[in-house]
Amino acid sequence: MTALIDSADDLNSLLEDLDPAATLVERHLWLIDLLQWIRGTRRSTHLAVARVDTLLDTLDAQPRLTQRLQSWWACLLGEVDGSTLLSDYGFASRNAFLSELVQRLHYKLLPGTPETSDASELFALAMPSERDAQWLIALPEPTLRRLAALLSAPMPGPLSGGASGDASGHALAAGTPVTCWQNTLVEAITYCTSQIRATGFSADIRLRMSTPARDAIPFHSLAADFDAVRHAWLAGAGVEVAEQKFKAQLEACRQAAASVYTHLDAHGISMDLVFRLRQLRERVLRVRLLMDCLLNDPHHSHAARLLSQLAAVGQERRSIGALVASNTSLLAAKVAERSSETGEHYITRTRAEYRTMLGQAAGGGALTAITTALKFGVMALGLTAFWYGFWTGAAYALSFVVIQLLHFTLATKQPAMTAPAMAAKLKDLSDSQALELFVDEVTHLVRSQVAAVIGNVGVVFPVVVALSYLMQLALGKPMIDADKAQYVMDSLTLLGPSVLFAAFTGVLLFASSMVAGWVENWFVLHRLDSAMRYNPRITAVLGARRADRWAHFMRHQISGLAANISLGFMLGLAPAILLFFGVGLDVRHVTLSAGQLGAACASLGWDVVRSPALWWAVAALPMIAMLNLGVSFYLAFRVALRAHNVTGGNRTRVYQAIRKRVRQQPLSFFWPDRNLERGG
Repeated sequence: MTALIDSADDLNSLLEDLDPAATLVERHLWLIDLLQWIRGTRRSTHLAVARVDTLLDTLDAQPRLTQRLQSWWACLLGEVDGSTLLSDYGFASRNAFLSELVQRLHYKLLPGTPETSDASELFALAMPSERDAQWLIALPEPTLRRLAALLSAPMPGPLSGGASGDASGHALAAGTPVTCWQNTLVEAITYCTSQIRATGFSADIRLRMSTPARDAIPFHSLAADFDAVRHAWLAGAGVEVAEQKFKAQLEACRQAAASVYTHLDAHGISMDLVFRLRQLRERVLRVRLLMDCLLNDPHHSHAARLLSQLAAVGQERRSIGALVASNTSLLAAKVAERSSETGEHYITRTRAEYRTMLGQAAGGGALTAITTALKFGVMALGLTAFWYGFWTGAAYALSFVVIQLLHFTLATKQPAMTAPAMAAKLKDLSDSQALELFVDEVTHLVRSQVAAVIGNVGVVFPVVVALSYLMQLALGKPMIDADKAQYVMDSLTLLGPSVLFAAFTGVLLFASSMVAGWVENWFVLHRLDSAMRYNPRITAVLGARRADRWAHFMRHQISGLAANISLGFMLGLAPAILLFFGVGLDVRHVTLSAGQLGAACASLGWDVVRSPALWWAVAALPMIAMLNLGVSFYLAFRVALRAHNVTGGNRTRVYQAIRKRVRQQPLSFFWPDRNLERGG
């Protein structure tokens, strides 16, 4: 009550400043000040609603102020087009993700001006707070009726937006004059309907619809159906039948557009197409709400809900995160799905598969020893930071690709690929058996990663030592000199920032898996395997059989190639690029670190075993492995959970089941338990 009393003087001052004859900017600034007064300084919806009632009571007590406000309102309606606000506010001006991203950056970073005749721009300035949507929807029906009586004014001429003058005259003669608000609603529905039809008629969407949906041609009669609604409403007869037919046609349009998702699921996700489909769906919902405001709103509750929704949309349209989140969910699902298929190959469930994983990891470790030698060779060239990072990344990428083509394994590539496969098991946790199966997968995954790390690290270290001794015999010097060897051990020590660098490397490992999923989706979306197989120019050069083999190879290897190449260059270039911006982050990859430590030991000889620096570096290797694996798995798992719409309700049950397995069968996380083997 005190807040209302204190604000009475502010309200009287605002109403005294109200001038219908003021300039456009001054009138808009007055509106902004009035809404700021209603909003108040306290975060209270109840107080804002009470202030609206206070405003109405004050106007009722002073008819002179009421007339001035109505004159001001008439001037406002004559200068701004409210139909664009109702039909287009919150929608992109162009049907493209990138253009909408740029527009949101514009709204977020650049100030707006009240010197505008665009109702959308004025609304964004007048309703900048998230509380606006709350107090608008909280307005009670008596208050809404009083506001409607205050601000409603009959339309001075024939209804615009395509209705004939005769029809408008009929409505007026029937004693139901068309108000400015109703005219604005009719125009807004007309504009929204035209946008829906334009999107439905676009070739990209039309050709991807299911055949039944396309043959039903739901978009063709949409405009005519709304014309029938409008004429029936003006005539005062047959409105319900026309309304039901129009809404049924709207629903048919929505379902036809939704059928495009089936095509995208099978042939790859296009973010722009997803963006346009979401816009179409939201426009259908907007038309339904506008129709309710026009035909079924005696208490003006639908109008309040519409304005509240517009205020909420105004907040969302400034959010870049909301745009990215809403339009990458399907892409995340597709990336997770493809990674899930790949990740199944990295999970061992039987003893035979476990031994196979050890062998593949050993092969990966042996090849990584050569990668270590290449890295030190690039270092010996004395290149600048960027070119050192570039050629180191090229060596990494080449090595990772060879490991892939030889069907060997690099331990740190597993988590980002296996996480989606794990998340796919979480979709059905309604019964205890499904939960037990998920815990089985957890044990299989942990065991597989332990095997891969053991195989990589257990082989890369002795092979690098052997290579260094061979170089000593052949060239007279080891792989690296004593100074570089000491630098390697000091840089790997657990007492330094190796733990932080290992976590950063886990982020890069996750990023490479996302690149892999995106590239594979792009490859499938553009049907490049079919182009390679059947394009006349390609078959003329390669021949039909060779083109078919290349198409098959690329379709099955494109994800791995993208992951390995991107990871190699990120490991090499990320530190150099970050250093340019003054960020001293480096990478710590467990297999590469073990190889570098092997080169350092070979250079320093047997006396190194008495050096504490060696053992601090050795102690760092398990931590590096845990963070490489853990961070990349966690990030990929989060993406996969979101893609599969898994909520947090089952997390407690999952954690309890995992802890129970650790207590009862701890060795199953390190060695295959015969009781857990399935399908061996």
